[in-house]
Amino acid sequence: MLKLDKLVKTYKTGDQALKAVDIEIPKGQVLALIGPSGAGKSTLIRCINRLVEPTSGQVYLNDVELTCLSTSALRRERRRMGMIFQEYALIERLTVMENVLSGRLGYVGFWRSFLRKFPQSDVDEAYRLLDRVGLAEMADKRADELSGGQRQRVGICRALIQNPALLLVDEPTASLDPKTSRQIMRLICELCQERNLAAIINIHDVALAQMFVQRVVGLRFGAVQFDGPPENLTPEVLTMIYGEEDWEATIEKIEDEDEADLL
Repeated sequence: MLKLDKLVKTYKTGDQALKAVDIEIPKGQVLALIGPSGAGKSTLIRCINRLVEPTSGQVYLNDVELTCLSTSALRRERRRMGMIFQEYALIERLTVMENVLSGRLGYVGFWRSFLRKFPQSDVDEAYRLLDRVGLAEMADKRADELSGGQRQRVGICRALIQNPALLLVDEPTASLDPKTSRQIMRLICELCQERNLAAIINIHDVALAQMFVQRVVGLRFGAVQFDGPPENLTPEVLTMIYGEEDWEATIEKIEDEDEADLL
């Protein structure tokens, strides 16, 4: 379970990116973070794994308080937090297999990682993951030969090979076309269900969030404005999170896409 307790982030400029955020996410739940640009979504994700240091408050992952760990202890705990990035963060000149196996760097010694000599069990697991996401035949391709959707699938495999307790996903569909975006969101949610894995997905696309996740948290100016099931995102709630807009049209679009998926 992940627990955020009164999490605050204030930058040196005085800007408060997060304001006493309280969230609990049980094992196996996929949560979408929505909100306008500057709402604090990316900051929240990065405060969890301390890529950004919180100003105050606590973050717990399965009863381990991450916010008070030393550098070495934090490095060990980060192995339990898989990260999937908007821009994929792959090493372009390396193969698909090598990029996936880079998710095991925290578990192998320096020289084994430097020489790319991973245990056979890691290699076998990488092949299983690539097969699961439909990329088994691309293991030896260079990353720079892949499409955007294929790169994101490699990023998913790299995160999952860590055997994490939590997935942190930052705008996984921002650079993808609508069809591929839906495929990637569906894949992430399916994999979390298969592995009983908790996940936080920072996403701008409200329709995608409503279509695929179990729970939505809406942020505005660093504070939680909504926390509930996606079907409760009424026009009034969306206005509270984002401001005035024709949200009825957005909801109709979501319903139309849901019906299309069933055909």
